Formats: sequence, structure tokens, C-alpha cells
Amino acid sequence: MELFKDLNTPQSKEFEQLLNNQLSKTKIEEGKIIDGKINKITEKFVFLFVEGLKSEPVLDINELKSMGLTEKIKIGETIPVLLERIEDKNGEVVVSASKAQKIKGWDKLVEAYEKNEPIMGRIQSKCKGGCIVEHIETGSLMFLPGSQISDKPLKDISHLMNEPQKFALIKLDKTRGNACVSRKEIISSFKKEDKAKIIEKFKVGDIIKNAEVKGYSSFGCFFNVNGELDVLVHLQEISYSRVNHPDEVFNIGEKHDLKVISVDKEKLQVGCSVKQLLPDPFEKINNYELNKTYKFKVIKLMDFGAFCELSELPGLTTLLHSSELSWTKKNLSVKKMFKVGDEIDCVITEIDKEKRRVAISHRLTKENPFDVFEKKYPVGSIVEGEVVNKNEYSLFVKIKDIDIDAFLHCNDLTYLNNGEEELEKFKKNDKIKVKVLEIKASEQKVRVGLRQTKPDPFEFFKDKNLNQTITVKIISADNKGLVVRPEGCEMDFLIKKSQIAINAADARPSRFTGGERIDCAIQELELKKRKVSLSIKLLEEIEKKEALEKYGSEGSGKNLPFSSLSEDLKKKKTKDK
Repeated sequence: MELFKDLNTPQSKEFEQLLNNQLSKTKIEEGKIIDGKINKITEKFVFLFVEGLKSEPVLDINELKSMGLTEKIKIGETIPVLLERIEDKNGEVVVSASKAQKIKGWDKLVEAYEKNEPIMGRIQSKCKGGCIVEHIETGSLMFLPGSQISDKPLKDISHLMNEPQKFALIKLDKTRGNACVSRKEIISSFKKEDKAKIIEKFKVGDIIKNAEVKGYSSFGCFFNVNGELDVLVHLQEISYSRVNHPDEVFNIGEKHDLKVISVDKEKLQVGCSVKQLLPDPFEKINNYELNKTYKFKVIKLMDFGAFCELSELPGLTTLLHSSELSWTKKNLSVKKMFKVGDEIDCVITEIDKEKRRVAISHRLTKENPFDVFEKKYPVGSIVEGEVVNKNEYSLFVKIKDIDIDAFLHCNDLTYLNNGEEELEKFKKNDKIKVKVLEIKASEQKVRVGLRQTKPDPFEFFKDKNLNQTITVKIISADNKGLVVRPEGCEMDFLIKKSQIAINAADARPSRFTGGERIDCAIQELELKKRKVSLSIKLLEEIEKKEALEKYGSEGSGKNLPFSSLSEDLKKKKTKDK
């Protein structure tokens, strides 16, 4: 120890130089992959020699066997390992062969992805959405989506399992360490050049003979042409009639002629049509007239209506909207009225040649019940009906011999009571007689009234005038005032608290118990608006004015039953002077 105490001695410098030369041969750093040479093998472990490490790294022999490195478990063989710790808490070196293999495998995948090169792999197992593929060279696992297994649908892939084959790397997530591969891309790349040459043969307008039905999809039908090309016939190009799914028209293996309608050389796709080889039914639409009735066949039922086909002209499809089913019933379900295959009468209401659209109506084949109603029951007629529906402010009344629901507002139920309170007395199936108040056939509306079938108690005021005195009976009294009914009238009116008396002390509704007969004056009268206001106070003022005019002297007013009359007479005498 004394020899190296002084580091500036020639011996110390020589030792430092020798040590640096030795360490420079192998750069030891945690997290790096290094090569270890097997120098000892036991039943459970393999001991490695790594130049520059103070102790021998140890590997579990089962780890090497699981990695497929059984043949390499020999003295003198070199195995790459990941140096995780140069020295752990026990002073031992920690290495991993499996982690080194994964890192090396990932580096190779990244290199292949950046160079756009295929890799060799084998399909190990199926999983949700696809398969798991093992990279043969490194053992790394990758995901193969189901859509990328082949360029055509495969029901069984057992013949592809564990077979070495090429895959294209289509996605690499460096952060998560996930890789996604495609077998379809490899297959398509081989076929692409040949397919381009085949598509060069086709041009728009060509007729393809005897193309075979190969498969269906929700958007069309696939045909195979001469065993070398698959073409698509879109759902809209199958027939002039409405088609829900290709299997309604075609069967697998059938042969049909096709017309080429599009050629896409970039996408290597050919679009074809079957219906364009058939006669266009719309060309014969001139044989049909507006507002005439024709037979239509129901071919499809929807929530909003029915698709129908002109019976005499198969292929010409039109929509019968639910609003054109009935004159009177709203939101009618076409599924309850018809079934597929039914032949029904409809009127053609519109023909649009540019948009190739025909509009039809089923209700126009029947007479408008509102026109019938107007002829049979003009405004002012009394008709019998039945309450069929009710809401918070009205009744709907079905007229007995016509399928029409008339509208009856609660204000037209009674002259006497509150309309909303009166409405509560009615329920479904009640029989009532009503008067027709309004008919709007164009808007399909009929308004009726119940109170109009009874004498109008408001007629009592037809010969009455403002300030006229009438006698009323007090029905009830509350804080708002007095509810009174004029003699000879069946209507009740409210005399407000402020209109009970001139003196505020006398204007108390509690003075009355109900049943008393008193006089009052008509304060307001509007016959057109059916508005009447009554006032006891006004009557007192009228009588007081008459007394002043009749008894002009001060003394003569002393015997009058008005406490303030003498004072009023003094005021009047002063004014006269």
C-alpha cells in the first residue's frame, strides 16, 4: 500500500497507464447489450465471462431454453445479454439474455420499417381482432389485424398457422413498443402489377359477358370477371327498383352481363352496372297523367311511409309518404295498413323528370271527408258526436256518420261556469250535441261549440243600457267582492269590492251573507265582446246626483238618508252665488 501512496511516483503512473489500457478494451455501461462467453455450465445456471467485469454474470439455463437457444448452451459459445446492473446490493452483476433479444429484435423491426422492407414471421395464435405474429429472426411478437390477413375473405386460416411467410410492417409505436403487420399488403404488391395490366383492357361503356356472382356486401355485389378480376356493382346499379340487399336479386354462382361505368387506374378498381343494360322504366312515364288513379305494388315498408312500384311499369319506384295515407288520421302507421306485396290505388300528384321522381297519394283516391262534411253540415248545423279525445284545454268530437274529429275549445262549453272547470266534467265516449261554428276544408279543420246549442243568457243585456238599474241576487261574498246573478239571467257576475259602496267603511263584502236582493247599475256594457260590469257604488252616485238636483235647498236635505248631503248642498249654494 505504501508503494502507491504517492500517485506521482513512476510506479503509480505506470500502474494507472496499465489499468486504463485494460478498461479501454471493453467499455462497460449499464443498459447496453454486451457479449458474454460461456465458461461454466451447471444443472440450473450458465456462467459467462465478460471482459472488464469484476465477477461472472449468471444466467438461468431455463431462460436460454425458452428462447430457443438450447444448442448454444456450450462452453465457449457467445451469448448477447443486457447489462442491467454492474453491481447489485449483493455485489453481483445482473444481466438478461431475453431482454437483450427483445431490444435487438425491436432495433431490427425499426430498421425494416424505416427501409420499408418486409420481414419474415409466422402466425402463432388468434386473438381479438386478428392474430399474433412472431418475428422469426428475433422472436418479437407483432399484431396482425383480421382485415390485413388476406386480400379476400377467409373463413379458415388454419393453413397459415405457424408457416414462415413475409409480412409488411404497417405501424410501429416506438413509445409503447408495439408493431402492426400486414400479410395482405405483401399479397397485393405481387398482384398489383398484374392487376394494372388487366384493368388497362377495360374502358367505360364496355359490356362484360357472363360475370359470376362472387359475394355480397351491404353496399353492393361483387362479380368475378374471367377469374382474373373482381368488380363491384353498387346497390343503386343493380335495378331500377328499390333493392335492400343484393341477395334479393342475385345468387352466388349466377352469371350476368355487366356494363362498365367507371375505371379507376390509381385505385385499380372497375365499377359496373346491371340496370343500365335494362330498359329504363322512366322513359315511359309520359304514358301516365297527373291526378289519375293507378295500381301500385308495395315493395318495402318504412316508419315514414311505403316504397311502391307502378304495377304496369316494374322498376319505377316511388315513395308513398305516411302523410298521404289518410285525410283525417295523423301519424298513421303504414305497417298497420299494408303489407309487402299488396296492390293499392294511388293518385300520381307529381312527375319530376329531371330528378326522376314520382309523388303519389293514397288519400286522394277517396273523397275528402271535410268537403263531404261541409256539404252535409254547413256552419250553424246541430250534429251529434262522441268525445274521442281530450287535452288540457279542449275536446275532440267524432261526428257520428263522418270520420272527422271536430275541435271543441273549453270556452265553447258553457256560458255560466269557467271553461276549464267545465272541461273536467267530460270524459271519453260521452255523447253530446254540438253546433258547427267553422269549417276549413283546405286546412282540414272543423270547430264546434256546445254552449251555442243552448239559449244565450247574455241576450238579457240586449235591451239594456249603461247606468241602467237592475236587480240582482247575491250568490256569494269573498274578499274580492260579491258574486251576483241578475234576475231573469242565468249568468253570474262579480261586483268588485271597490264598487260596493261610496263610503269605504260600507264597502265590505262581509256585510252580505248571500241570498239578498239588491239594486245595482250597469257600469260597462260591450255586447260584441260579451263584457258587462255592475256597480252598487255607481247606483248610489246616480241617486245622490238626482237628489241634489231635485232638493236644491239646504234644509230640504236634512231628511234625506245621505249623511253627507247637507254638506254637498252648502257647496252647491256657494257655487250658485
